Amino acid sequence: MAAQSTALVINLDQLGKDDIDMVGGKNASLGEMISHLSDLGVSVPGGFATTSNAFNRFLTETGLLDKINNELKALDVNDVNKLAATGKKIRTWIIEQALPSDLEQEVRKSFEAMSGGEDIAVAVRSSATAEDLPDASFAGQQETFLNIRGIDNVLIAIKEVFASLYNDRAISYRVHKGFEHEGVALSAAVQRMVRSETGAAGVMFTLDTESGFDQVVFITSSYGLGEMVVQGAVNPDEFYISKKLLANGKPAVIRRNLGSKHKKMVYGDEGSTSKSVKTVDVEKQDRMQFSLTTEELTSLAKQAVTIEQHYGQAMDIEWAKDGDSGEIFIVQARPETVKSRQDSNVMERYVIDTTDAKVLCEGRSIGQRIGSGKVRIVTNLNEMDKVEEGDVLVSDMTDPDWEPVMKRASAIITNRGGRTCHAAIIARELGVPAIVGCGNATELLVDGQDVTASCAEGDTGFIYEGQIDFEVQTNSVETMPELAFKVMMNVGNPDRAFSFTQMPNEGIGLARLEFIINRMIGVHPKALLNMNSLPREISQAIHERIAGYASPVDFYVDKLVEGISTLAVAFMDQPVIVRMSDFKSNEYANLLGGKLYEPSEENPMLGFRGASRYVSDNFRDCFELECKALKRVRDEMGLTNVEIMIPFVRTVGEAKEVIELLAKNGLKRGENGLRVIMMCELPTNALLAEEFLEHFDGFSIGSNDLTQLTLGLDRDSGIVSHLFDERDPAVKKLLSMAIEACRKADKYIGICGQGPSDHPDLAFWLMEQGISSVSLNPDSVLDTWFFLAGEDQK
Repeated sequence: MAAQSTALVINLDQLGKDDIDMVGGKNASLGEMISHLSDLGVSVPGGFATTSNAFNRFLTETGLLDKINNELKALDVNDVNKLAATGKKIRTWIIEQALPSDLEQEVRKSFEAMSGGEDIAVAVRSSATAEDLPDASFAGQQETFLNIRGIDNVLIAIKEVFASLYNDRAISYRVHKGFEHEGVALSAAVQRMVRSETGAAGVMFTLDTESGFDQVVFITSSYGLGEMVVQGAVNPDEFYISKKLLANGKPAVIRRNLGSKHKKMVYGDEGSTSKSVKTVDVEKQDRMQFSLTTEELTSLAKQAVTIEQHYGQAMDIEWAKDGDSGEIFIVQARPETVKSRQDSNVMERYVIDTTDAKVLCEGRSIGQRIGSGKVRIVTNLNEMDKVEEGDVLVSDMTDPDWEPVMKRASAIITNRGGRTCHAAIIARELGVPAIVGCGNATELLVDGQDVTASCAEGDTGFIYEGQIDFEVQTNSVETMPELAFKVMMNVGNPDRAFSFTQMPNEGIGLARLEFIINRMIGVHPKALLNMNSLPREISQAIHERIAGYASPVDFYVDKLVEGISTLAVAFMDQPVIVRMSDFKSNEYANLLGGKLYEPSEENPMLGFRGASRYVSDNFRDCFELECKALKRVRDEMGLTNVEIMIPFVRTVGEAKEVIELLAKNGLKRGENGLRVIMMCELPTNALLAEEFLEHFDGFSIGSNDLTQLTLGLDRDSGIVSHLFDERDPAVKKLLSMAIEACRKADKYIGICGQGPSDHPDLAFWLMEQGISSVSLNPDSVLDTWFFLAGEDQK
């Protein structure tokens, strides 16, 4: 769709994706979306752009090109101070130079046609001809100016955009990526502003930025103009939306994380580049609410999927919601250049033992890696030379300007920022783990202190005291040998579900609901059901935790739904067996408000737990909340791959009562394909297997409890721990009985206990016994798989 290459200014609606050489990647993409996607529901503000021809003529006719090239040829970009001085000098030359008269006239003419003589606010955005390439994102390299008013200020902003091609970060990035400076030109887009200062704005990716899982849209959002999110100056709200549920017309929002959103960028008092915007505090009541509704998230995700389908690749998209009209607009779209290009057949896993480690602070993890070194607290660009190779860079927030020193660091830690800001994108591209949005890391950490930054444990990144040893495991999963049974996984943490899908698997054999309750809720369900009668200090703590949700009970149910649906979406085409909560009384007591409702038991392991809780008068209402969440996941969201498992069933009568209680709460066996599995973990379960199986669709063996109850020992006691062995003949006898009963009844039989993960020879024995599946801890899947394949060949 390109116009002639001699053009100086061109309307966005005359551009397409093939016009990168003329107007750069971002502006070509804006034109492509306006031309091809407007009728499909993608809204993009109109405008015009200067061309690469205009930029090149500006530098050549003014003599700036030769001056700039001579400066850059003599520059060592690794000398941070010299880089800063050279960049500042070049930018000053450009800003002080007048634009060619014909270019100025073309801009004036286009702006008049666009504004119709009205006093409109516009955004002036940069777009480079070498950006958004498959192996280099160029994220945040050039400037964007918002709320620019009046043609004179627009002309100044265009020169500021031109000058930003020579920002310190841009100069260094081009050198490190092997691009010639003179081979890159810049285009400035002038677009109508979206009034997101009274609405919200942010960034979204059409995959999970940490794992590369491509069946979700990941959205970040905060109040005001979007630059706060892009720059990493605010901790935004985060959301995950399932593409398949979206396509099926089902409720598709599967995760919500409330950001602090302390500040927002709004229009300034003037429309000039220096005073066009300002930063103000966000009211507390707004901070405690999500910045987007479910309907708005759905609308955004649909636009994201439409854009991705049109381009045929994962996309990185900036968006803005007009607070006055409520309309949502796409203001930039570029290819995602990190996760989408990684080899999905090669798995790199960082493994660390933090059993006795002290957590100093935590935030949002970037990169799924681990780094350790000495803390170097940096407050501004002038302190960059403090950071040496292998140090841990700590700051209030990072900026793409810091790229030259980010690549030296073993890890990056910031007080502010979200997982979609430019600095986070650069960190991923550099392969440097980063933990952002820690709040007060610069106060909690001490310059020169040894620390370890771990991004390998899920969405939350932890900074530990000292340099802790860790292991990097690399495996190829391209050609896995065949096995005689299914290998499933034990997954308790929804944060890591998307990563675990990369492993060979047949679904989740054990998803512990108590892990979701502990990590995502942290409050005793009784406390949420009885908020009006709680002590004041507990009530206040709970109110802070449930911010953004309609009520205390809604918070509990919604969070369960989020955790379960995340697992179900991650393993969409495989069974996901969710075990109902199996906290012991002492574990429930550790939840917020728990001590008010839990009995004190001498031996909680053998006390008030599992099925006995569900059918009891004083816990039944809590169990019904779990049922409500599961019913919503299965019936409303359509995630019928979710199956239910009941733990610690002591008697056949108790089994019958639980099944009846499930049915009463809308979870009837066989209805909508529902299977209900029983944990076989007491000797009585194996001894009376046929009777228990009359009420269930199969067994999943819990080898931990079965072993300790068979051998009569406490697995937590160090004195007798040497006797704990799932391969004991008595335990094996019970295992055989359970397997045989299930095979005879033609029902599911699997094992989800620790035994096969710890002892591959036990897994092989179970395979010989004819077990249907073995559910392993993710860190043991590959080793056990290859062991079993080798034994099978023998």
